[in-house]
Amino acid sequence: MAKIKVTTIGGGSGQYALLSGIRDLAEIDITSVVSMVDSGGSTGRLRDELGILPPGDVLKCLLALSPQREIARNLLLRRFNKDKRLKGHNAGNMLLTMLSRYTGSFPTGIQALGEILNVRGDILPVTTDRATLVAELTDGTRIFGESAIDVPRGRQTSKIKDVYLVPHHSGHIKAYPPVIDAIKDADYIIIGPGDLFTSILSNIVVPGIREAIKETQATILFVVNIMTKYGETYKYSCIDFIQKLEDGIGRKVQTVICNRTKPEDHILAEYRKQEAEFVEFIDDQQFWQDRKYYLADLLDTSGSIVRHDAKKLARLIHELIAR
Repeated sequence: MAKIKVTTIGGGSGQYALLSGIRDLAEIDITSVVSMVDSGGSTGRLRDELGILPPGDVLKCLLALSPQREIARNLLLRRFNKDKRLKGHNAGNMLLTMLSRYTGSFPTGIQALGEILNVRGDILPVTTDRATLVAELTDGTRIFGESAIDVPRGRQTSKIKDVYLVPHHSGHIKAYPPVIDAIKDADYIIIGPGDLFTSILSNIVVPGIREAIKETQATILFVVNIMTKYGETYKYSCIDFIQKLEDGIGRKVQTVICNRTKPEDHILAEYRKQEAEFVEFIDDQQFWQDRKYYLADLLDTSGSIVRHDAKKLARLIHELIAR
């Protein structure tokens, strides 16, 4: 039987958790579309110093889809300390950067590192044009750069109204063509989990992506975050996440996955110090009448960090696809 084509859209640690789980579902072919606006840490330095596309989120996806994930993580996420120029960079970012420069193509560099790691699936940058993500707030203020949006400074009382991309040199930005094909040919498109504006909508605002999602016959499946994030989704409910995504993609989401299990009180207390709250499910029958939703225990709080449990999430997705 032909395999089910699943295209994921996102970035960051949320995409890592999703791909780590669904990688082992034998009946699906995975294509991961990854945001290209990461501007912090090692990734940001490489982007600024060498003028390359940011490798960080792509590296996470490569590791997630590798059967040697744990060994590869230990090696490729290890950071250099001795050399002044290399200090702070990890081995994986440097290797992906060098492969991309040697081949003359970032997608080819991804493919080459994927070959080394024996990844199961394809990983595609949403665009090969370099750009900066800009957030426009409700008070008219603009914040430039993914890292500045992701970690706001001071008390940011205004909410994010919209995000858009500013090209660096070419004067225009377009989607990487294989991404359009992956969206149009998919049976399922899984969006999230991940930071709504910097990991998810940063993909959708690339010209060509919204149009492809509106045209595709694929079922859209949205995995809602477990916690809100100050500066991005402050005081958002489950419905707020969905409505903001639907505004971005220009169509309704057919299927929504929400976590129903609250973290323990002492963990929530630590998150409240960062103005982060548990994402509450709102039982509004009028809203849900033309959308399917699935509430499940998807929680992983190992290390007192709230995240989706990769195995639980994969098990639920497998059940939905099997139906």
